Amino acid sequence: MTKTSFSHVETWVFDLDNTLYPPSARLFDQIEVHMTKYVMDALSVDAEEADKLRSEYWRTYGTTLAGLMRVHGVDPGPYLTKVHEISFDHLEEDQALAAAIAALPGRCIVYTNGTRPYAENVLKARGLSEVFDGIYGVEHAQFLPKPEREAFEMVFALDGLDPERAAMFEDDARNLVAPHAMGMQTVHVAPDRLEADHIHHHTDDLASFVARLI
Repeated sequence: MTKTSFSHVETWVFDLDNTLYPPSARLFDQIEVHMTKYVMDALSVDAEEADKLRSEYWRTYGTTLAGLMRVHGVDPGPYLTKVHEISFDHLEEDQALAAAIAALPGRCIVYTNGTRPYAENVLKARGLSEVFDGIYGVEHAQFLPKPEREAFEMVFALDGLDPERAAMFEDDARNLVAPHAMGMQTVHVAPDRLEADHIHHHTDDLASFVARLI
């Protein structure tokens, strides 16, 4: 990674889950329990079938919700409220990450496949509430999820950012395909390095990586 690779960047876009907090926090363990229960109730299936559909829809459509909406016409509002009713006790404040992001030149925003209220709860628990200029959830893309390019286009248009002068930080490599195609610098935030044309940079330590850009 070279600092000059980011010298043109004016807007820094951060995914939320497993990006702005470590995977070891395991928030998705809680969310997946709620997802499976919701699928059981909505579709009148047992736990095994519900868990299978949850995973299958995530792989096929980008999120479980997207599959439920497309295949079964599920109302996204109640679903999103229920699955994000979790405990944030496992999250710790990260002063180093907060300081690094706050020092970046330009604007910093969060874009998540979760909801804005959920993102706000996560950021509060991480001590990151004051470092972002905007927070966008799946509701801002009319419930179309990443990795769909149209979802990125809607959110970026709403924010007014220029993708060719922006960078994207994301733990799910498939969610970097569209940003790369749109001209963004892409950073894969994950424990393991993945070699792919649409990934410019990799880090397993977001705070240190961002600090080196200042």
